Amino acid sequence: MTQQASLHPMLNVAIKAARAAGAIINRASMDLDILRINTKSPNDFVTEVDQAAEQIIIETLLQAYPEHGILAEESGREHGAKHSEFVWIIDPLDGTTNFIHGLPMYCVSIALAHRGVVQQAVVYDPTRNDLFYATKGRGAFMNDRRLRVSKRTRMSDALIGTGFPFRRGDNFKRYLKMFETVMTECAGLRRPGAAALDLCYVAAGYYDAFFETGLQPWDVAAGSLIITEAGGLIGNFTGESDFLMQREVVAGSPKIYGQLVQLLAPYTRVIKEEELAADATGEGKDAAAVVAAAAATQAPAAPKKRAAVRIKKSEGGETN
Repeated sequence: MTQQASLHPMLNVAIKAARAAGAIINRASMDLDILRINTKSPNDFVTEVDQAAEQIIIETLLQAYPEHGILAEESGREHGAKHSEFVWIIDPLDGTTNFIHGLPMYCVSIALAHRGVVQQAVVYDPTRNDLFYATKGRGAFMNDRRLRVSKRTRMSDALIGTGFPFRRGDNFKRYLKMFETVMTECAGLRRPGAAALDLCYVAAGYYDAFFETGLQPWDVAAGSLIITEAGGLIGNFTGESDFLMQREVVAGSPKIYGQLVQLLAPYTRVIKEEELAADATGEGKDAAAVVAAAAATQAPAAPKKRAAVRIKKSEGGETN
């Protein structure tokens, strides 16, 4: 654990919070038959475990940094400072549907953004005791192993992770065309059901790329930093960096990422503005507010967006 000693103090607090939440989740996984489950909307579940895990994460973070803001899946922005430049973005249990069924693919995701830029990231898989983490500029790790994205360059060799639509209002026909487009070009598609973990699998080289639409900031904030620190690229379906705004994400090793963006560009903005507006209730409003604030802080960089793919590729090359 020599690596642990040299970690950024804020990252250490995030790791402590993630492990505490993981302990709650592991205990509850042994008694699934007594679990209380509520339905937020069709096929969208929240359990008392989500809420208990979120509570211990928020308590741990605010005990150390009471002046920081919080954006959490279950409680939105109820906790922490409302106007801090530092915002913790939390998904206490990504993969709740898997958890409810006893399928051991779920995780805790915690990121710290400063002025809209993710600086610290932790994704913890409690079933395997795998800890993925990154500090901006210091590389990405799983436990004590440095992570690197895969070296595959051909789409026909690539294993790609994704997420299927499951909520009412999703455009299923459009998705099917999108899946067909990608499926016929790659070696295989996988859909385990926990996006934060999927992003870490890209960083670790288990997948060569990942894409999904409909994701919230707490699904992708931590994983996005872990990927870039492992030498990968992440953006929206047209290769630009505002994927948090558009709820669509593509990530991968630089060569595969470029090819996947070309395949997915025709499907950009699958989620229509009206659907976003209709969805902006409860936590959705909080997420939109935080993302809008993040975008505002990054507004001066906007003119560079058209060249985002090229710029990010060169950065990815430097970290390889």
